[in-house]
Amino acid sequence: MAADRTATNAPKLRVTWVRSTIGHKVGARGTIRALGLHRLNQTVEIADTPANRGMLRRVAFLLDVQEPGGGKETA
Repeated sequence: MAADRTATNAPKLRVTWVRSTIGHKVGARGTIRALGLHRLNQTVEIADTPANRGMLRRVAFLLDVQEPGGGKETA
């Protein structure tokens, strides 16, 4: 069922975790985990949705965000 709700052809964002969460609030660590990141310098591709954009905005200082096709940096 969950696969039906997610668009497979939706635009993607390439997210890299570049700064540690040591010394940051638990909410920042939880947001990093919710984005699918587990290790520092790990890169994942996530759907470009308003919910994901909101999570990226909350922890933008810990991440490097790129659009894979254009190479533009966001957040």
